[in-house]
Amino acid sequence: MPPDILYFRPLVQFSHPLITQTHQNPPSIFHKYQKVTKEMILTKKKLIPIFVLILSIISVLRILSLTLKTSSSSSASTSPSFSYTNESSLHPKISHNITTTFNEKEFKVLINIISLKSACNLLIFGFQPQFLVLSSMNKAGSTVFLDDNNLDRTTATATNSNNNTQIHNFNYNVPTKEAYKLLKHARNNPACAPDPSYLQASKCNLALKNLPAIVYEKTWDVILVDGPSGDSAESPGRMASIYTAGVLARGGNVSDVIVHDVNRMVEKWFSWEFLCDENLLYSKGKLWHFRIRGNLNSTTFCSVTDRVST
Repeated sequence: MPPDILYFRPLVQFSHPLITQTHQNPPSIFHKYQKVTKEMILTKKKLIPIFVLILSIISVLRILSLTLKTSSSSSASTSPSFSYTNESSLHPKISHNITTTFNEKEFKVLINIISLKSACNLLIFGFQPQFLVLSSMNKAGSTVFLDDNNLDRTTATATNSNNNTQIHNFNYNVPTKEAYKLLKHARNNPACAPDPSYLQASKCNLALKNLPAIVYEKTWDVILVDGPSGDSAESPGRMASIYTAGVLARGGNVSDVIVHDVNRMVEKWFSWEFLCDENLLYSKGKLWHFRIRGNLNSTTFCSVTDRVST
């Protein structure tokens, strides 16, 4: 018998042409996959900054929205509880010529005083449209404005429908720069003693003697000094207004006197001298609130010597 011969298939049979080609040259589908992957990576890289930009814009818009809401709510919370816009808009002559100088806290002091005192006799040196709120609150009482801005009579009459409110013009042309001289005169002159019964005939240079008769006839529960302007050395000062308020306040039982703009030297000096630190209840902003008890027998304004040295 012939010997057994093992049969081996040639190795070449296992080398399929397709497999050999795959090892040598990858198929085109692999190239396409790599290309697509690279394109996706590049696309993602391009999209990242765009996505970041969109998020940034959204964040900015949210911040702006929150800011607007906060500012609107804060303005609503800080808006005054009182309103005088409607009153002043009825009288354009007044509202155009006179500006509002009281802030919310200061004006609330006045509102609180009038609400407690009404109906009362209210005397105001100066005039501003917002003061009409005070006269409206005091309808059952009597309110008199002494204005140095020379409002015409028609405007003054039409200012308030309340018959118990009057506006009178008065001229006081002594400039603020004369304050020091007038203070020395008042200290050295017995005629400047706090006697309301002699105010119209007083020989004191600080006494306002030509005011309407009603000013001297009534006893005043509340006196507000906010005029003349006194905002420069040459402008009319409030020396006589504060002095006269101090004299008139001593004609009744108890009077509340409020002085505005006490951040200025003249208002401070004359308030200390004729309204007295011992009578000061409190201060709010640029307001000082004094409470003065009548004393017709007194020859001096203050019992405590805390005067400004001259």
